[in-house]
Amino acid sequence: QPFEVYEIKTKSVPIYQEFVGQIYGEKDIPIRARVVGFLDGMHFKEGERVQKGQLLYSIDPDPLLQEVAAQTSMVAQAQTVLTQAESDLKRIEPLAALSAVSEQELCMAKSQRDAASSGLEAASAYLILAVLNLGYAKMYAPIDGIIGKTLARVGEFVGKEPNPVILNTVSQLSAVRVQFFLTERDYLKVAREYIGRTNNKVETSENDKIQLQLILADGELYEHTGKIDFIDRNVDSETGSILVQASFPNPDRLIRPGQFARVKIKVREAKDAILIPQKCAKELQGQFSVMFVNNENIVESKQVVIIDKFGEFYLVEEGLKNGDKIIMEGLQKARSGMEIIPEVTDFVSQQTPQS
Repeated sequence: QPFEVYEIKTKSVPIYQEFVGQIYGEKDIPIRARVVGFLDGMHFKEGERVQKGQLLYSIDPDPLLQEVAAQTSMVAQAQTVLTQAESDLKRIEPLAALSAVSEQELCMAKSQRDAASSGLEAASAYLILAVLNLGYAKMYAPIDGIIGKTLARVGEFVGKEPNPVILNTVSQLSAVRVQFFLTERDYLKVAREYIGRTNNKVETSENDKIQLQLILADGELYEHTGKIDFIDRNVDSETGSILVQASFPNPDRLIRPGQFARVKIKVREAKDAILIPQKCAKELQGQFSVMFVNNENIVESKQVVIIDKFGEFYLVEEGLKNGDKIIMEGLQKARSGMEIIPEVTDFVSQQTPQS
């Protein structure tokens, strides 16, 4: 009886793993209210692009202007006190040289001059602070990017909890960052792959870096590959995982912060790997078996050890070798000890391949 069989041919196979990650902008800069007051202007459209230096928000400046005026007056007053103290010191110094006044009066005049000088410095510092605070009444875009939904509206009191302090966020989206976590075991796989590529090399080229792929929420593979930016310095003792960050180009601004995606990483290259179509294997209580065809074309049931999935294939660690034949079609009819007519057939994938 003829049966379609699959002939095993070993080959090198890249082994991938997927991890769930969250997406952030290349830069996500919060817009903070650095002074308290009532918001009296919003100078942008939510969700639109903004340019670096563009005015975004303004806070009612009147209380801040009054503070600047008050501190300016304090500086003038301190300057007057210093001028008087210097005049007194100039009058007393010649008299002290003639012993017409006591040494104590001279020391007191110097102390008053020094105190007045310090008072002027303090008043000047408060004036500078008041001017700075007045400048904070207007908030400008720190970078070119896309601005989000405002967290405060005109008329709201801002700048102090529980009122809004962070009013919005500007994100630079020409590239995105994806943060995800690896278990200790997965981290070691990735680290060994990277070390294996760069070992004994003076310089690391782009080809030596681990290339990452991104699978979006709709299941589509993102067209641009990414690379690992950094791996955190330590494993979290509570979760047993380590933070990894990767960056991906985003020229079309398709990806936005807050999205979730799956990061696909090549963890190793399996050399002389034995792959069999999943349809060739039977599973019973976690044990896998195949219907093996020996040199006399007699069918035998043989247990195999599966260590991974690769598309529509299983990666076999034990039980089969290069050149072995296993039944691919008609498993329900095949029985151990049956003599068959093997017809070697190529496996045709039923899935759309992803690069």
